[in-house]
Amino acid sequence: MATSGIAEKALLLPPITLQQMSGIKLMNRTDTKFVATIAQLHEFLIAVQGKYYIQEIDGKRIASYHTTYFDTDDYQMYRTHHCGRQVREKIRVRTYMDNDDTFLEIKNKNNHGRTKKKRIPIQSLEHMECELDTVIPFMAKHAWYTIDQISPVIENWFNRITLVNYGKTERLTIDFNLKFHHLKSECHDSLQKVVVIELKRDGNFPSPALDILRDLRIKQSGFSKYCIGSALTNDKLWRNNFKERLIMINKIENK
Repeated sequence: MATSGIAEKALLLPPITLQQMSGIKLMNRTDTKFVATIAQLHEFLIAVQGKYYIQEIDGKRIASYHTTYFDTDDYQMYRTHHCGRQVREKIRVRTYMDNDDTFLEIKNKNNHGRTKKKRIPIQSLEHMECELDTVIPFMAKHAWYTIDQISPVIENWFNRITLVNYGKTERLTIDFNLKFHHLKSECHDSLQKVVVIELKRDGNFPSPALDILRDLRIKQSGFSKYCIGSALTNDKLWRNNFKERLIMINKIENK
């Protein structure tokens, strides 16, 4: 398996609990993404020792996620991102599979590169229609769309490692084992060798990770799991502006 050994390296970092991380929610933040290989991830986890904690929940340091993204019938959210507009929105239902906690989440990015996320707990995607008394006012307050304008489009699964720097000014999420299922085309795809690292911070505090990423030649690259997953599983969507990233991903997967 391509990810063997990652769990062992995760054990080398000191743990941090959710309670200890409570002041580092970064719901209004700047995000910087990097695309790496599994081999580079092994090197990265060694290099961050002495600089980062690793999130641990109930003894687990690698979390499992399931996410379903919504869009309009004509894929307005996908097309907005594909066209390169800085101001955009994503709406999703995310389940933390280790404890079944589920949230309806709205992510908005402004033209200054800041991401603002709002979320509410829900029972599940399947039961969301029974929670409209909560969902409708939440959407009206924070989303550009109403619930009847959108529908589930694609789902994904992945594993995540979350790191926090010793100064507790930033979080790093490391996503791997990405799997996609498009709910309209019924196509599946997976990325077994691609790793998506996201640096999340409120402000421009010095980041130990940036020097490490540079030393390992891990380059900054936009990577939307919604958009890339959709481009991989629905050949009817425009993908010209994602072509460079898709070529990069294909090279990594076929090494």
